[in-house]
Amino acid sequence: MRREVKKKYTISVVAEMYNIHPQTLRLYEKEGLIKPYRSRGRTRYYTEEDLKRLELVLTLSRELGVNLAGIEIIMKMREQMEEMEKQIQKLLEIIQSSMVGEGREDVKSIVLASKNLVARIQDIIGRNEDKGD
Repeated sequence: MRREVKKKYTISVVAEMYNIHPQTLRLYEKEGLIKPYRSRGRTRYYTEEDLKRLELVLTLSRELGVNLAGIEIIMKMREQMEEMEKQIQKLLEIIQSSMVGEGREDVKSIVLASKNLVARIQDIIGRNEDKGD
């Protein structure tokens, strides 16, 4: 089985890519806004996922004028929404599997309403991600 190789970027490369000082990246890490991987030699490596997260942080900061405390709150809320979405999806799967063949219209309507809610949450998350692009 072949392992997927992920691109990794050092702090100096990321700082140059985004035209920011490496100290800014260290501050973002200290504040918990980004979490680069550390090698055994303590070198920071940023993945594509880290870069996407950094782009959102920079958009919130540069374009929307949100301070670091506000960015932290937004990021946590975003993570909570994604977790809620996963939990709702699991719940829907459990409900659907338990109701197969029973023909209960009330449960089917609840499942449908819940699916619509999940779709709306996904739409909100997607729109927020688009604003970060």
